[in-house]
Amino acid sequence: MRWSEQSTLDAPGVVSVKGLLRTVRTPEFADMTFHEVLAKSALNKVPPASSMPFRWTVNPYRGCSHACVYCFARNTHRYLDLDTGADFDRQVVVKVNVAEVLAAQLAKPKWGREHVALGTNTDPYQRAEGRYGLMPGIITALVEHRTPFSILTKGTLLRRDLPLLARAAQEVPVDLSMSIAIYDEALQQAVEPGTPTTAARLATVRAAADLGFRVTVFLMPVLPYLTDSVEHLETALDSIARAGAARVVYGALHLRPGAREWYLEWIDREHPHLAPKYREMYARSAYAPNAYRQWLARRIDPLVAEHGLNARADEEYNPTRSRSNQTRARAQHDSEDAKALELRTQRAGSREDRNAAPTLF
Repeated sequence: MRWSEQSTLDAPGVVSVKGLLRTVRTPEFADMTFHEVLAKSALNKVPPASSMPFRWTVNPYRGCSHACVYCFARNTHRYLDLDTGADFDRQVVVKVNVAEVLAAQLAKPKWGREHVALGTNTDPYQRAEGRYGLMPGIITALVEHRTPFSILTKGTLLRRDLPLLARAAQEVPVDLSMSIAIYDEALQQAVEPGTPTTAARLATVRAAADLGFRVTVFLMPVLPYLTDSVEHLETALDSIARAGAARVVYGALHLRPGAREWYLEWIDREHPHLAPKYREMYARSAYAPNAYRQWLARRIDPLVAEHGLNARADEEYNPTRSRSNQTRARAQHDSEDAKALELRTQRAGSREDRNAAPTLF
C-alpha cells in the first residue's frame, strides 16, 4: 500500500495485536494511525449464545474513523490495550491480507457456504477502505466460493462496489443495508462526526435500489429525547421511502461498556439537561427500559405503515436469537416497568397518545 507523504513508525509494541507489520500515519488522514497486520484468520464464528441471526462474520478493520459516539463496538479496543474513546476513532487496525486469508478458508472442504455478515462490528466502508481497497477482494472470494453474504455500512464508498455487488447477486444471495439514524444535519455531525452526510447515504440507497437491490435502512439507534420525536421520525421515514428502500429496522439506543462511558460523556458536554434522564434510563441495563421500547414501537409502527415500508424492531429482526440469556438479564429491569407499561397501553391506540412524550422517563 502506497501512501503519499506517509510516515512509518518504528513502534511495533504500540498495540497488542499479533502479526503487526507496520504503523502508518499520513496527512491524508489527519490524526489517524493505521496498524497494518497480517491476519491468520478472516472468518469469525459468532458465539452460539449470541442474538445475531448468522454464524459467521468478516471484519477487515478494527476501530472506526466514523467516530460515532454511541458505537457498541468500542469495547473491543480494550483487547488491544487501547482506549474505547479517542483511540477507537483514531487508531485503526487494518488486516491487509484479509481477502487472501478468507479465500483460503472458504476453499476448505469443510466450509458449508453459510451466510457471512460484514459490518456487524466496525464499518467495512469507513474512509480507510478508499486507500486499502479490501472489500472487492472479500466480495470476490465470497462469490467464487458460492457463499451468501450481507453488508451493513454507513459508508457511501459502497457505491464504488455496486457494479461488483450486482454481478455477485447473480451468483449468490446478497443483502445490502445502510445505517442512517439521524435526519438532523447538525445533530448528525455532532453524533457521527466521521460519517458521510445523511443525504449522501440516502443517495447511496437510491443507487443500490436502482440496481435492483432491496435495501434495508437501519434507523438505529433511536436516541431518547433527541431523535424519537414524531417530527424526526416522520422526516426519517419519508426520506427512506423516497430513497427507494424496501425495509426499515429500528431500535432504541444500547449503551454497552465502552460506548456507555463515551456517550454519556458526550451527553454531559453537549446536552447536560438530558444527563439525569439518561442515567436513570440506563442505570440497570445496557438496554433502554422495556416500557420505552414498547412506547417507541407504538410511535414508529404506524408511521412506517403510512409510508408504505416494511419494518421490524431490532429485537424482531434477529429471528434466530437465543432469548434465554437476554431474558435473565432483562427480567428484573423489565418487571419493574410492567405496571407502568400496563397503564400506558390503555392509551396506545390514538395518534394523540402516540405523539405524547415518554413521561415515564
